[in-house]
Formats: sequence, C-alpha cells, structure tokens
Amino acid sequence: MSRIETKLMDGWQFTLREPEDQNFQPVHLPHDWAIHAPINRKMSQGEAQGFRDRWGIGWYRRNLALQEIKEGYVYQMQFDGVYENSTVWVNGKEAGGRKYGYSRFTLDITDLIHKGDNVILVKVDNTAFPADRWYSGAGIYRTVKLLELNKHHLKPEDIYAKTTINGDKGLVTITTGVSSLVKASVSNESLRLTGESDNGTIRVEIPNVKLWSPEHPNLYDLELSLLEGNEITDTYKLRIGFRDIEMIAGKGMYLNGKVTKIKGLCVHQEAGCLGIAVTPEIWRDRLVKFKEMGCNAIRTAHHIPASEFLDICDELGLLVYEEPFDKWTGGSYRRYFETEWQRDLECMVKRDRNHPCIFIWGVGNEVENQGQQSMLDILKMLKDHLLTLDDTRPVSYAMNPHFKYESNADLSKVKDIQQFVDEVSDTEIYDLDERVERIRRIAEHVDVIGCNYQEQWYPAIHEAIPDKLILGSETYQFFRGHPDQMQNFSEEVPWLDVEKHDYVIGGMLWTGIDYLGESMGYPAKGWAGSLFWTNSERKPLSYLYESYWSEKPMVYLSVMDYSLQDEGAKQHWDTPRYAGHWNFPQFNKTVIPYMVATNCEEVTVELNGKRFYVNKPSSYPNRMITGYLPYLPGTITVRGFIGGQEVCQYILQTAGPAVKLGFDAEALQLDAVEGYHKLFTVRAKDAEGIPVFRESSKVTFKVSGPAEIVGVDNGDLCSNESYDEHWMHMYRGFVSTVLRLTGEKGRVVLTAFSDGMDPAELVIHVS
Repeated sequence: MSRIETKLMDGWQFTLREPEDQNFQPVHLPHDWAIHAPINRKMSQGEAQGFRDRWGIGWYRRNLALQEIKEGYVYQMQFDGVYENSTVWVNGKEAGGRKYGYSRFTLDITDLIHKGDNVILVKVDNTAFPADRWYSGAGIYRTVKLLELNKHHLKPEDIYAKTTINGDKGLVTITTGVSSLVKASVSNESLRLTGESDNGTIRVEIPNVKLWSPEHPNLYDLELSLLEGNEITDTYKLRIGFRDIEMIAGKGMYLNGKVTKIKGLCVHQEAGCLGIAVTPEIWRDRLVKFKEMGCNAIRTAHHIPASEFLDICDELGLLVYEEPFDKWTGGSYRRYFETEWQRDLECMVKRDRNHPCIFIWGVGNEVENQGQQSMLDILKMLKDHLLTLDDTRPVSYAMNPHFKYESNADLSKVKDIQQFVDEVSDTEIYDLDERVERIRRIAEHVDVIGCNYQEQWYPAIHEAIPDKLILGSETYQFFRGHPDQMQNFSEEVPWLDVEKHDYVIGGMLWTGIDYLGESMGYPAKGWAGSLFWTNSERKPLSYLYESYWSEKPMVYLSVMDYSLQDEGAKQHWDTPRYAGHWNFPQFNKTVIPYMVATNCEEVTVELNGKRFYVNKPSSYPNRMITGYLPYLPGTITVRGFIGGQEVCQYILQTAGPAVKLGFDAEALQLDAVEGYHKLFTVRAKDAEGIPVFRESSKVTFKVSGPAEIVGVDNGDLCSNESYDEHWMHMYRGFVSTVLRLTGEKGRVVLTAFSDGMDPAELVIHVS
C-alpha cells in the first residue's frame, strides 16, 4: 500500500489566551492571526510589521481521529511553515517543532498516537524581538499534512533528480536515498519510460525531450516506487523539467542555448488582506498577471517560499531566485544563525532542488560587515555547504550598495539592522575603486555577482571582474544612480542597463507588488513602491515594463496627477505620479503631462479626434513618450504602428458621475474545493460603463451559497479600515473582496452595494 497524504486544513481551533477549552475559537488553515490584530501606531517595530500588534503567543488545537493504527506503518505530521518558534504536542507529549518560521519540518508521531481521537496542540511563540524587517504575520500559515507511510518508505528530502540534455535527448539521474529496489517511471502526455535500480541511483533517458523554458514550461511526471520483495511499500510522485542553463562570462545567461535576460520581480509572501495566509490559487492569479506583462522570473525575498508557490512557477514557466534568509548574525535571524543556518539552508535546497524553475540559489541579502573578512568567511561557509546539496546551479549573494570600513560595532546591540547597513556614517566607503575592491572580494565566493541598486557601477565592476556575470538582484523601478551619487533622480530606467550590457543577465524590480510592513512611516502600513497594488491592480508604470518585456504589441497612456494622495513610497523606489484617468474638473484647458508606454515603432495621439504629433518611441529617453495635452473632457485615443500598420490601440475617456457598480468577472465556474480562495474586484462606473477613477464611496459585499467572505482590500496601504469586514471604501474607483469556497456544490451569488449606485451581481457556479 502506497503512502497516504491527508491535508489537515480544517477542524482547527485557536486562541491568543491560555490554551483552555473556553478560550478556543474555530479557524481554518492557512491562518494568520496578525492580519486581524488591531492597528497600533506606537507598537514596537510598528513600521516593519505594518503597525499590526502581532506580538504574543498563539495556540492551535485539533482533534485527529484515526480509525486504526496500521501495523508496520509510520505516522508523521508535516508543517510547511509556522511563524514562528513552534512547539507541537500530541496527546500531551512533545513531538518537536521548528524555530525559523519559513522552514518545513516533519515530526514522527507514531509512538504518540492511538486509535480513536488524538489531540494535536501547537504553540506559536511570536514574542522574540526583532521580527522581520517586513510584515511576517503569525500562525500556522502554510499547509499541514498527516503522512501515513510504510516503515519502508522513501524520504523526499533525499530524492535528487538531476536532469541533463544531450542533443535531442534528456537524461534524468535519480538519487533515491535508499539501497532497496526502486522503480522509476517518467511520463508526459505522449510517452512513458521506466528504469529501476537497487544501488540508490536510477538513470532514465528520454528521446526527443521537450525542454522547459518560460515560453514552453514542459514538465514530466516522475513516479518512484519502493519495493520490498515483490511488494510496493511506497510511491512518491514529483514533476521535473529538462533545461540547460549556462553562464558565459561577458556573453550572458544561456537557457537551452538561447540568450535569456531575467525580467524579474522581487516578492514577499503576504497578499494584502490575507496577510501570510495565502492559498496557492491566490498566488497563481498574481503570478499569471506578472507573466502577462512579460515577467519571466521571481526572486522570493528574503525567505523560503511555500512549496506550492514553486509548483506554480514550474507550471507557468517562471524562473526563480530562491534564498533562505535575509541577514546572518544581525537582524531577526541572528537569534537562529549559529545553531540553525545549516538546517534551514538544507531545508531549502533539499526540498526545492528538483524544481526546474529554480535557476540560481542565493545565500543572503544585504548582510552586515559586507566585504569584510568576517562576512566573507560566512559566505564561503554557506556556499560550500550548499554545493554539497546541489552543484547544478550557480550561487549568489545580493549585495547592498553600501560598503564600510571595518569597525568594532556590536551587532547584538543594533536594533535596526537595515539602518545600520544603509546609513551613511564616518565608516562609509565613497571611493569607487575601493567599493569595487570590496565587490571583487565577494565575487571570489559567488558564481554570479548579485547587485542591489548598483547599475551606475556595472561598467566598473565588469572591468575589474570580467570573468563573472552580473544580476541586478534588486533594482529601482524608474530612477538610476550616478557613479558619484548612489541615489540620483535621473530619468534613466535601470532596465536599460540590462539591455545595454551582455554581461548583465537581468534585473529584478523591488518590488512586483505592494506589501505590508517596511513602512516609511504612519499612516502607511507597508511598502508602496511597486508595479501592482496589494489587490493585484496594475499601476501605470507596470505598462512601461510591459513595453520592455513583452513582445505582444501594446500601447498605454497615463497622465500626471499630483493631486493624488501620497502613498508613502520611499523616495528612490517611487515614480512620477502617473494615473490612468482623464478627469480634471478643477482645470479648464490647462496642459496636462502624459506618458505613453509602447513597444511599437510609431504612435499617434488623438484628443477628441484631433491628432497631436509625437516622435518615435526610440527618440525618447527610456523609450517612454512624454508630452502635454490641454485638458478637454472627452476621449484620448492612442494607436500603435509596426511596419506602418496599426496593431494596437488604447482609449482613455472622461468619466461622468458614478451611477453603478460592475465586477470585472462575468459568470464563472469553479470546482467545489474546500478552502479555495478567489479575489474579485468591483469598480464604480458611469452611465456609459466608463470606470470612475475618483470615486471613493463605501462598498458593502454580500455572498449567498457555498462560499464566505474572508477579506476586503482596496490597495490603499494608508487606510485604517479593517481587512476582515464585509465593507471598505473604494480607492481610485475600485475595491476587492476575497471569497472562500466551503466545499459544497451550488450557486454562489456575490453582490456589491453602494449608496447612490446600482448594485453589481456576480454568479459563480460551483460544481
């Protein structure tokens, strides 16, 4: 009998008080108690944690009913992530736990359970200071499973499927982790090949192999069966992909023999109103939107992501830069580094090395004492150990743009580690040659030079270190530094440095989507310098990156509007205040600055049928067309041309008063999966159906049928409105809600109401 894996996502109870019967309340997993905590602008580390009063100890309890205890079987509980410092008891006996909140851990509970009802109790201790520099949430926020295994079973962390390509053939070499007989089956929709071995290694050759790439994310199913005699005692399944990545100095990154630039976005793991309790389908929808604008890579900053996240990246064709932690002996991880770094690094690599999406490993981000001998010793230690686990991928470290002379600072007394590594002090190194020397020392221990915000130094770095490629592991969206001024408000989009230099393999924007925490100060609850708002709505600058990254013809126009509220973005991560509307009732023929983003050869701009001539995009800095239009209510039409033929257009219209609400989606069909989450957005519209950008009315959501509302989000990080209500005010004319399916079949009706507007209704058929 093969393994049985059962998700344990329902039936849980939770309390922040003493773990007594009367205090527990029912909850679903994934669960983040911090997202529902009250906003406290005076709380310790409030900026980092979005001013949500997360501190405390939480308790989770669940009954585990077992019909039998199978003889010769092992029972395990697997937690993909608990934030943080968790302890698990089974029937009153301690089973184990994990300190670091982003690492998977598996507990053997065989000797602690019995037939019938069993009590699982989990303590989550969120009292250690400091927390992460970004919103970390709190609770059992990832998948929990019960594993029922024959005592003769495979261990997934020991399975290593190494793929190589030779001409049109693919070879997968599988390390099974056992010396018993294992049979392997590799299949896709058109073939099934097998192999077997009892020496711990199996090789299977695939003719006419279909390669994995962002354009064609071909995957194969790998099934391993462990045998004792003639009996199959365990079967384990995973998905693999065949791709070849080669880093060639001075020339770039070659994926399957083709030069490929990394068009990347950095992301944290939370999702607005859900906090860190994010289901795979929410991330899938986000990642699909990223890819639609031309993104081909994600940096999971700065922690191990949920395992399902990487499954989705495999399927969608998104390359991944994965790293286990942020700082080392400073910051929140300092309390774990000495005793836990090896466990947590091994957790990341052993869990995730079979994913074709991962193209590079990172071992740290903007650490303390950068470029100094103490830092270099740790960097070498981390890389050397990682290579014992996986030697098929390059290893990097994301460098802070600040370099300092040696000092005797006691890191244990540093309260704000990011301020410590960022702040300009009397130890700051300003001389470019000295900076590059520090970078050269780091480059000796990495395969690719990971640069955060250092485009202005790329030529100097390459001249000094020509044998290593450069990756912009973090870049600004719009403004680029100057060689003598690290932060400089020059309109030179950092992406153009990637296009300009063969030795630069790509850039990864900070960040793809707004996130909670790392606020620049109240009332902002998070980081706003991104391409998307927290409810997945696109910001105007995302279209500029689409013009750089996408081959599909596109054109988009937005206008400058400094009447809009300050969202609290940090200076150099901010952008000019462009907005997607044509409503300026305060003006009468005043000229309005605009920008046009396009990947076409030529563009025309018309206002109410009158053409205004613009130069070709190639003649503008950043290929972003800029100009002015007199404010006249009506219609702006922008057309894109390639080879003299119109291939796309964009229309922006003045909206009248908001008279109705409208959902983006029409009637749709969903499977009746318990716990499935879906975000829906409603907009204010005028009588002609034009979105009303400036509308900010209160919208109330109501749902009937087998679903429930779990959150509301309008993307406004400066709002104090609660995420866990059924109402919220619109922001820039829209507001969203997240539904959770209960698992039953039926007809779900989602309705949105607002005073003075016709309601909107969305029908969802759940079957």
